[in-house]
Amino acid sequence: MKPFSYDAPADVATAVRTVAADPSAAFLAGGTNLLDHLKLGIARPARLVDVTNLTSTEITERDGGLSIGAGVPNSDLAADPRVRSRYPALAEALLAGASGPLRNMATTGGNPLQRTRCVYFQDVTTPCNKRTPGSGCSAIGGYTRYHAILGASEHCVATHPSDLAVALAALDASVRVLGPQGERTIPFTELHRLPGDTPQRDTVLEHGELITAIDLPEPPAGRQRYRKVRDRASYAFALVSVAALLDVANGTVRDARIAFGGVAHKPWRAWQAEDVLRGAPATDATFRAAAGAELAQARPLPGNEFKVPLLTRTLVSVLRELS
Repeated sequence: MKPFSYDAPADVATAVRTVAADPSAAFLAGGTNLLDHLKLGIARPARLVDVTNLTSTEITERDGGLSIGAGVPNSDLAADPRVRSRYPALAEALLAGASGPLRNMATTGGNPLQRTRCVYFQDVTTPCNKRTPGSGCSAIGGYTRYHAILGASEHCVATHPSDLAVALAALDASVRVLGPQGERTIPFTELHRLPGDTPQRDTVLEHGELITAIDLPEPPAGRQRYRKVRDRASYAFALVSVAALLDVANGTVRDARIAFGGVAHKPWRAWQAEDVLRGAPATDATFRAAAGAELAQARPLPGNEFKVPLLTRTLVSVLRELS
């Protein structure tokens, strides 16, 4: 592990200024992803700035919804009665991720920023454009079972690993950020990037910007569900996952919000599927049509073609349950 300095500033503003002024610095919170990358040699910051005791650990009411401090542990968020009753898809997503001890450490602000678990990204002996831009993508032509079928590029086919992020995308959450230029709010669906020709950039955050809170709007009408399909019953990343919110009245879909996980470089909001569903009868035929509309743009790789029918079946099953 490369030696690094450690700072424990007194407040968030000082932490932001410290990281912004040093291109080699990084924030440290729960550390469940960063510490792995330090050990593997993927991340090599010269300075770590600890914000563990600086960001809020409170969940508060806000404009009919909830404001979640970036320092709230995943376990606490999943167990909060307001989350369990009003945003059940969020609680289900959190409990589908990692193990209990990891959920106790992982934070609400840090979890969506975790980097891909692509086996080539995590192996520093292999070329990877996300680690070393311009070196190539070893996954293309390699092992692709966990890789993208939507939104990939010739430079990267990795997928985003967070379950929490998929639910937040479906729930129309927003992210409050503090940076050297002040505060700004980002719709959660715009936080993460597709790889394009700069796959080393996972999000739209600038260096030195820190997530301080995630805001949930008033819960929508209808029912919610998060379902994760994986190779093992637990402690495994998604092959595919679905976060869905469906409002049905008299057999007709009044509203739908859907996001996919395990299939793209970012949590994938299924806008086209939602358009097909709204105003249509709540039937399996409609649900399959919605999946088909969204997945018409899928470009599976040799070795992960199964994700298209698997995601179709998963979406239909979830929507059937919610209707």
